[in-house]
Amino acid sequence: MKALINLIRMQKINEYLQFILVKNRIKTIYVLIGILLFTIIYDSFSSPKKKDPKTILENSVRYDLPEILKDGKLTVLAENSSTSFFIYRGRKMGFEYEVLKEFANELGVELEIKIVNDLDELTQLLNDGEGDIIACNYTVTKERCKLIDFSLPTMRSNQVLIQRKPKGWEKMKTYQLREKLLTDPSQLAHKKINVWRNSSYFQRLKHLEEEIGDTIYIEEQNGQISAEELIEMVSEGMIDYTVTEENLAKINQRFFDNIDVNLNLSVKQKIAFGIRKSSPLLKASIDKWLESFMRKTTFKYIKHKYYDLAQVSSASEAELSSLKGGQLSKYDTYFKNAAKKYGWDWRLLASLSFQETRFDPDAVSFGGAYSIMQFMPEIGPLYGVYPYSPPDVQIMGGAKKLNSDFNSWSDIPDKLQRQKFTMATYNSGRSHIEDAQRLAEKHGLNPKVWDENVEVMVLNLSKKEFYRDPVVKSGAAKGTVTHRYVREIISRYEMWSTLYH
Repeated sequence: MKALINLIRMQKINEYLQFILVKNRIKTIYVLIGILLFTIIYDSFSSPKKKDPKTILENSVRYDLPEILKDGKLTVLAENSSTSFFIYRGRKMGFEYEVLKEFANELGVELEIKIVNDLDELTQLLNDGEGDIIACNYTVTKERCKLIDFSLPTMRSNQVLIQRKPKGWEKMKTYQLREKLLTDPSQLAHKKINVWRNSSYFQRLKHLEEEIGDTIYIEEQNGQISAEELIEMVSEGMIDYTVTEENLAKINQRFFDNIDVNLNLSVKQKIAFGIRKSSPLLKASIDKWLESFMRKTTFKYIKHKYYDLAQVSSASEAELSSLKGGQLSKYDTYFKNAAKKYGWDWRLLASLSFQETRFDPDAVSFGGAYSIMQFMPEIGPLYGVYPYSPPDVQIMGGAKKLNSDFNSWSDIPDKLQRQKFTMATYNSGRSHIEDAQRLAEKHGLNPKVWDENVEVMVLNLSKKEFYRDPVVKSGAAKGTVTHRYVREIISRYEMWSTLYH
């Protein structure tokens, strides 16, 4: 009888539990429905609605050339990139920046740069009057022409695939390397490619799918991830492929030598400045000016400086070892004399010079830097170095510049750490290193120690979540390049110290 009672009790308990479970399920469903409704209502108020082209154009501000001249300022919506605008060794640079600087001078107005962190907002910002011109290596497309006008094209560039070279590529022959890389668009089938969703690259890949009759797995990125960030991600092995214009790819190949940019994916497309449709006088003015300016030597030099100049000569460390008599380079005496005068180890000075130009006194590289020690045009004369200066003067000037940078870091107590700060400054300019120091301090790292502290934040200066931090004053930098620059110089110096005296 007791067992029967217990069985009845258990049955009642189970029924009760089932009742509670069902009741809770109903409550859960009500809660989920409530959350869903709240999310929909919240998004409808908080998320910006995508406006149709007609609405955007109707609301476009009326601010044209007369207003620009009256206010004395031309505002440019730029991207923090090698083609648009960046700061290198303390100098404002960028192909489009330099061209528009000349245009602003022609108008007699100040040039203001506004960095756009989300490229999806470009056309909206332009039409809202946040800027007067878009300068973001912007390809002319049919879709974009619905919302904005374009100037005369400053160049034409085809789209190329960015892919990573295999390990050991340096020792491969050309045909061996080609066998490891994609060499035909049809090979993109079933490949995963990361590109900006609202870019011409995305449109081209969709067309390629039709042309090759197969699927390309396109990983859509929003406008907060730049093309250069994606290029760096390919180089670092974080993604396999991306697509950019060839002009941008060629510049970045100088910084990331393990990427290949030789597979063309499109015909040459026009790249131009974006202008509001409600600013016809500005468009007419810049078109007339460009038509004349692009025939001038100044424009040809600016273009040559960014897109044609080689970074370094092709000499390798293996070739250097062929020098006789334990000689490191044919300029050893000059390195020793300069190092002795300024208290540096001559092999460290030589290692930095090798990193810069492979000991080529005639090297002219990105941004117009010249000489065996790579001086920017406005910096060289401060140290007595000009493009025509002989190698001994170039090296002495480089040692003087290094020593000046070293003394400026007097608050770094450790000598080796101070030398690393000095070399990083020589490579990217002091402002970027100071940005990295502020980031290091903010994230609990030691701002006066390079190794595993400031160098960590230098690496992060190419990432938007870091270079958009309020403590960063000079924007994005190619942090991986500076990080590698310092490490390779020190590593080579340590090796040379045991081999050369």
